[in-house]
Amino acid sequence: MSNLYSGDFNQKIDYVFKVVLIGDSAVGKSQLLARFARNEFSLESKATIGVEFQTKTLIIDQKTVKAQIWDTAGQERYRAVTSAYYRGAVGAMLVYDMSKRQSFDHMARWLEELRGHADKNIVIMLIGNKCDLGTLRAVPTEDAQEFAERENLYFMETSALEATNVESAFLTVLTEIYRILSKKSLANNGGSDYGKSGSLKGTAIIVSNHEDPRASKGGCCRTS
Repeated sequence: MSNLYSGDFNQKIDYVFKVVLIGDSAVGKSQLLARFARNEFSLESKATIGVEFQTKTLIIDQKTVKAQIWDTAGQERYRAVTSAYYRGAVGAMLVYDMSKRQSFDHMARWLEELRGHADKNIVIMLIGNKCDLGTLRAVPTEDAQEFAERENLYFMETSALEATNVESAFLTVLTEIYRILSKKSLANNGGSDYGKSGSLKGTAIIVSNHEDPRASKGGCCRTS
């Protein structure tokens, strides 16, 4: 089992990892971050300028993990600034607004940029945010699922407003990061300290036996 906590900040951190949120402006990236990191939502949210990040400490399988979640600005004029932040990321949330078709149509471009800057083993989840706006849906679930399957991405629909699937989405990404990188570590027979909290900035791995039965690659993980 896994759980989240705000515990003793002097406690030894076993792992640190960097996850980036990317997508067009106003799709709700900052709100997803606020909901996951602080369980907050603000109706007065303003556009992110440049890049900011927040951390969340998690206990997973008796390991203390610090997740660094980076919020990259969606405005075109900042993309030259934020592109450097993709490097070193081991996870990414590719976010669109399910009530704005254009934000979904831009996913291929964002994915191309991400894969051009990030590690080839980066774990990527496609996020259809604002699923609370069901009557305004402009992106059919089937379209997003087809894109996720074609590009080998995980997929969930979320609502930062209603806290739907937000924690599940982040935990799914973090668990998959460990699964991939732990295999690499075993292949090296322990010869590398990759991902240990003291060896890299903003990059690490975690372990969890917790599997969300709703989470699968290319699968829609909506809740009503």
